[in-house]
Amino acid sequence: MSDKEPIFVTRPVLPPLEEFIPYLQEIWDARILTNGGPYHQRLEAALCDFLGVAHISLFGNGTQALLTALQAADIDGEVITTPYSFIATTHSLLWNQLKPVFVDIDPQTLNLDPARIEAAITPATKAIMPVHCYGHPCDVHAIRTIADKHGLKVIYDAAHAFGVQDAQGSILKYGDLSVLSFHATKVFNTFEGGAIVSHDKETKQRIDQLKNFGFERDGSTVALLGTNGKLSEIHAAFGLLQLKDIGSALQQRQVIDQRYRQKLAAIPGVTCIEGLNESTANYAYFPILIDEAYPLSRDALFQHLQDKGIYTRRYFYPLISNSPVYCELPSADAANLPVATRVANQVICLPIYPGLSEEQVDTVIAAISEAGRA
Repeated sequence: MSDKEPIFVTRPVLPPLEEFIPYLQEIWDARILTNGGPYHQRLEAALCDFLGVAHISLFGNGTQALLTALQAADIDGEVITTPYSFIATTHSLLWNQLKPVFVDIDPQTLNLDPARIEAAITPATKAIMPVHCYGHPCDVHAIRTIADKHGLKVIYDAAHAFGVQDAQGSILKYGDLSVLSFHATKVFNTFEGGAIVSHDKETKQRIDQLKNFGFERDGSTVALLGTNGKLSEIHAAFGLLQLKDIGSALQQRQVIDQRYRQKLAAIPGVTCIEGLNESTANYAYFPILIDEAYPLSRDALFQHLQDKGIYTRRYFYPLISNSPVYCELPSADAANLPVATRVANQVICLPIYPGLSEEQVDTVIAAISEAGRA
């Protein structure tokens, strides 16, 4: 174990405490702690403005937002999705009594491969749930074409895609709904939190009703089978503080990303993942793939780095389709998912977050390079 300060794959970015205290005092004085209070409303408006979207509904976490988005979309049957994601993506389907159908991923972007989606469509297919993996946009135009052709809805798991844009603006504008996570490890966070981006006022009203137990505006009539998905005022206030410095945070992430790419390019057996050229990245993660040209296996490198006090993450490993909950599904067979299976056994996400110093980045690179000469 290294005697240096450990380097973690991510660390929450906290504003100065003295900046947070006035917000807390205002919340205490107003005695409005939740239920869509002033800070909640301010954060929704600020996020719509920053992200360039029409409507946004805040949630207590991203999983609640996924569950409610699927409920709001009013779908049943089968949903085509990726095995290469965090387990919440597929859990949200099962909780809504929907059947996940796994399709392989694109080897460049690691997103759902549009070329394989159409072959998986059956009469029972009602929707597609792609994931903007690591913040790299899916091929949204190809997915939309397929969805329109077959009359399917598209719900994007955009947990990693805060602030990501293409030539038409926010990537969150695509699909019927897009779902964000504001977990502490994300580019933008509210400690815990999430959101659904919708395109019209009526859909937002339905989502807001569903996240408040299904109550109608009179507060006494329950018209829908809803849940308690509300974000507290303290979480919303923290989000407003985070949003003030998001530009600087993204710039710092970009610098780290570029340094990794420049230095790792010279190491055989290490591949850096590239997004689509026409998109604007948010540098949410820095995944690399370790192949047979590297002298250590992925797991051996993972342990080597950990022994040196560098805590990376095999994200996403194992595949969702390999978990006991889903492995019996016909679409979970590894033979159907060769790219996702290979990538899951090769991937390591390296540390990237604002405040990660140039010296620390070089320490990570040196450790990979050193092991690569073994």
